[in-house]
Amino acid sequence: MSRKLAIVAVALALGLGWAIRGHFGHEHGAAWAGGMAGLAILFAAKRKDWNLRMPTLTAIAAVGWGIGGMMSYGLIVGMGRADDFGNVFYGLSMLAVIGGLYGYFGGGLFGLGLESSEQKKPNWPALLTEMMAGGLLAWYVLIAQFEWKMTPPRSELWAACLGAAVALTWYLQRNGFSRSLRVAGYGALGAGFGFSFGNFLQTLGTVSGGAFNWWNVMEFSLGFFGGLGMSYAVFTRDWPETSAPSKFANWLALIFLLFALPATNIFQAFEIKEFTQMAERVGLADPVTFAHRQMILGWLIVAAFTISGVLIWNSVQGKPAKLIRLGVPLFFFGYSIYYLIFSHIKKGFFLPSLGLQLEQYFYWVILAGIIAIWLLSLKKEAADMLVAGAKETWLRWVILVVGLLLVIFVITEISVNIHGEMPGAQHRFSIGN
Repeated sequence: MSRKLAIVAVALALGLGWAIRGHFGHEHGAAWAGGMAGLAILFAAKRKDWNLRMPTLTAIAAVGWGIGGMMSYGLIVGMGRADDFGNVFYGLSMLAVIGGLYGYFGGGLFGLGLESSEQKKPNWPALLTEMMAGGLLAWYVLIAQFEWKMTPPRSELWAACLGAAVALTWYLQRNGFSRSLRVAGYGALGAGFGFSFGNFLQTLGTVSGGAFNWWNVMEFSLGFFGGLGMSYAVFTRDWPETSAPSKFANWLALIFLLFALPATNIFQAFEIKEFTQMAERVGLADPVTFAHRQMILGWLIVAAFTISGVLIWNSVQGKPAKLIRLGVPLFFFGYSIYYLIFSHIKKGFFLPSLGLQLEQYFYWVILAGIIAIWLLSLKKEAADMLVAGAKETWLRWVILVVGLLLVIFVITEISVNIHGEMPGAQHRFSIGN
């Protein structure tokens, strides 16, 4: 797989995961999407040492992308739909901050997992303690004391995430994990741009009057550009030989990915009441029975994928060639389909009379695109996939950040000139006559 195709494949994978995440929300939904991105990078890179730690590295990516799920952004999205420059620019800029924090944790922690070696291993308990302390301190100072609120009256946990991100930066910098810091930076830049630009696309879609889930388009944009940034940073650096795999860590991570995370999504996102109302809308004779069957179906799918994943991993662990040829592709596509099926159940996709849900079909189109990229690369090796690119400079990062602000300025100007007051618009600031 060429480097460019690999970057696109990862971007599509995280975009797909984030689009599905729009139906589940919160940390548990974002974590599943992050796991898909981590798997996609391992799948494309074909690094033997990385694949031997596949469950552990995938779980780290899942946790990293899931951390930001605690942040509230519904009102911020509404501000991006306002009809005056001040509120729209504020909304799009704050979405860039929120998306940036998602990508920073997702890229930084996953990069740290990749950069871990026998000579230099991260102290995970110390790092997590520092991140927790940084988060609490930042929230207390910024919110409790200074009352610098981004999205009142909603949760202001963005401040806790910001403090944790500062702590992560400090840890990576002082311990010499420069590759991880770079992945965090590009992940943040991509996801920040993707969230802001995605809200703009959502506005354009609403103005067009097209019957589509435009919120999903925004979520896809966050994931696609976040995956683009993260994978670019990974595939344009040479990486040291990673640390030896731990059987215990791999099995623990596998159970987390295949059982604990999907089970959490069932507990948090599958509701008897919602399924009952869905059945009533299409006129089923026994809505309650249908609702319970949907719940049972969800648990049966968890059992089937968990057992299958355990059996596959048991047959390929410790065998790099088999992992590259069979194990990682099966896990990536299986894990993506796993989430897709959950999305179909959640949205009543198997009830045709409920109405056409175009985004559910587009998910399969995106997955087909990833499969096409994979088929193009079957006979290619990846020995030269990970190479050092241009050296980073502070000037380059200043230009990138300034460029992002200029893009936000331009799309804000376009947005306020193509529509009036929109449904769901919010105003952080009152604009006088």
